[in-house]
Amino acid sequence: MRLAKLEGDARAGALKTLKGWTEARDGAAIAKTYKFKDFIEAFGFMSSAAIIAQAMDHHPEWFNVYNKVEVTLTTHDSGGLTQNDIDLARAMDERAGAAA
Repeated sequence: MRLAKLEGDARAGALKTLKGWTEARDGAAIAKTYKFKDFIEAFGFMSSAAIIAQAMDHHPEWFNVYNKVEVTLTTHDSGGLTQNDIDLARAMDERAGAAA
């Protein structure tokens, strides 16, 4: 099932509810960099976020170097940002705790 893209005011309003997330790819995605104490904390975050993403059947694009995890969220099937991305961003922020 293809989800509706969040555009215009809906996208801007959803983004305002997230801390530290910014528009990316001309509004088709959102992005955030998490910074942790060390590699183990960063990897632990990625492991727990992966479980959430799998349960949602919605997978992040991410990149990890040592204590940083760069995340980009978009819904490829819909061609842009959807509520799934906002929901996953919130779940990731909860898992990240202080790093969010």
